[in-house]
Formats: sequence, C-alpha cells, structure tokens
Amino acid sequence: MATEDIIVSGMRSTGLLHLGNYFGAAKQFVKMQENCNCYFFIADLHSLTTHPTPENLFESTQQVLAEYLASGLDPEK
Repeated sequence: MATEDIIVSGMRSTGLLHLGNYFGAAKQFVKMQENCNCYFFIADLHSLTTHPTPENLFESTQQVLAEYLASGLDPEK
C-alpha cells in the first residue's frame, strides 16, 4: 500500500503577511500542495491572545485568506 505525505500547517491572522511569511511559509505551501495532501489553516482563535477586538480579528482573517489565495494556494487541492 502506497502512502501519501500529509501536511498540516497554518499561520496566525495577526496582520498583513510580510516577506518572511511569504518566503517562510506561503511560497512553501504552494510547492507542497502539488505533491502532498495538504491542510492549511488560519489560526484565528489563537490570534485572540494578541488582537484587541474581535472586529480586527475578523478583518485580519479575511486579509490573510486573500493573501494565501493570491500567493497561489488552490482551495481545491
């Protein structure tokens, strides 16, 4: 029986993604989705420890999702 690699990873939604997020995570996620079974998430509840209000958290979560998609992540994979 062949096995397939499974990747589970995510980022907190604490603000705009920066170059470190892109090169350190998002760019790697795009590569991994081609060869592995991937589950990427936005750790929004974990971000409540540093976000002043839930409203800011909601906006940040939407922004991070848009940036994940713009970086090349395919939600169908």
